Amino acid sequence: MAKKLYVGGISYGTTEQGLRDAFAQVGEVASASIIMDRMTGRSKGFGFVEMASDADAEKAIQKWNGQELDGRKLTVNEARPMEPRAPRSGGFDRNNDRGGRTW
Repeated sequence: MAKKLYVGGISYGTTEQGLRDAFAQVGEVASASIIMDRMTGRSKGFGFVEMASDADAEKAIQKWNGQELDGRKLTVNEARPMEPRAPRSGGFDRNNDRGGRTW
């Protein structure tokens, strides 16, 4: 069964193909993705690699956690489900509320 890994510390120059190739050194990679910032189109410095088996995932963690790829030290561990976040405050207010001020 496939296991998803969190990969942090990814260099801004690393491509998804480069990430896939690195992890393929230890086993079959089902998928690899780097999370991109929507506003800038630049990498957020982390991503996910899905290994085809639990054994391959464990080998990937052993090989890559704490090792450098493209000049950056990676953090690799088993991905955990995203926890719910509180609503963000600030920004544009559609109700035109100016914080209690009147004009």
